[in-house]
Amino acid sequence: MTVAQATVLLCAGGTGGHLFPAESLAHALRARGLRVALATDARVDSIATGFPASEIVTIASATPSGRSLVRRATALLTLGRGFGAAAKEIRRLNPAAIVGFGGYPTVPPMLAGQILRVPTILHEQNAVMGRANAFLARGGRAIATGFREVRGIPDKATAPRTHTGNPLRPAVLSAAEMAYPALGEVDGLHLLVFGGSQGAAVMGQVVPKAIAQLPADLRARLHLVQQVRAEDLTEVQNLYLGLGLAGLETAPFFKDLPDRMARSHLVIGRSGASTVSELAAIGRPAILVPLPGALDQDQAANAATLAAIGAALAIPQSAFTPDRLTAELVDLFTTPAKLTAAAAAAKSAGIHDAAERLADLVVATAART
Repeated sequence: MTVAQATVLLCAGGTGGHLFPAESLAHALRARGLRVALATDARVDSIATGFPASEIVTIASATPSGRSLVRRATALLTLGRGFGAAAKEIRRLNPAAIVGFGGYPTVPPMLAGQILRVPTILHEQNAVMGRANAFLARGGRAIATGFREVRGIPDKATAPRTHTGNPLRPAVLSAAEMAYPALGEVDGLHLLVFGGSQGAAVMGQVVPKAIAQLPADLRARLHLVQQVRAEDLTEVQNLYLGLGLAGLETAPFFKDLPDRMARSHLVIGRSGASTVSELAAIGRPAILVPLPGALDQDQAANAATLAAIGAALAIPQSAFTPDRLTAELVDLFTTPAKLTAAAAAAKSAGIHDAAERLADLVVATAART
């Protein structure tokens, strides 16, 4: 493969959680002189505009899930149209390799690439392989994993597997350089709470009640930053009034979340692959509440990787009550050694060069054609 002439097509869509690792890989590939194109879906057009690609193509996609036969049939038809459009774009772009980051938006271009005999590399972010990647795995030329152990890879997927880790955004790598904040009797306690679009609601319901039950001396030292859904913002802020907190900041979204994570003594959040990988890279202890109801239980498996090394406490949402959370916060805040040990354990699991590792795999796979 002549690097200066090669194009690599990255496939990511659906959510920023899929797009951000692709963006990190794009930077690594471009630094090596490759041309990068992105195939995505309409849902992420707004956040894909600054993506470091020479070209961005939008491919129709849908998720064939749910009980409605009509919706599933409609989704399959949409995927079929996307496949046709993707095949046309692949012939035009003539990529040396195609990299997919999971989710159904990657199915049309990845499947089209496999049928057209373009080398495809699957990157699985979670500790359990998602259904879209499992569907594509049999035809993949290589499989990269965000976690060392990944369940759910089909037996018929014989492609070699490489543990690369999950590529991290530059903001995360910058935050990872910050040392864990000192803890002492006179220091403030910094708590960060976020849950993403599917998690902020339960955080708004549970965390304020738990904070209200903390001893007054702990509340007086607590600096709280919490992501709150816009529709819940006023209610949550009112719950915190009169609690005597040292500091409070609430907002529906924080653009500088990695920096806020680095400045925290403890993080409470969901356990998506990006969150878990960023906690490890930055080295911050966490209380993780996996998103319930997922068929693959991927967030539970992600959380377990940090819980197993003492870097996090994983609490099922059914057990995530104000009383339970209050007890855990009191235990951690009154035993600083537990927090510092958990921070060190998290840091030991961090992978900072995942984008470079994945870029190595992409180049090597393309060169073997």
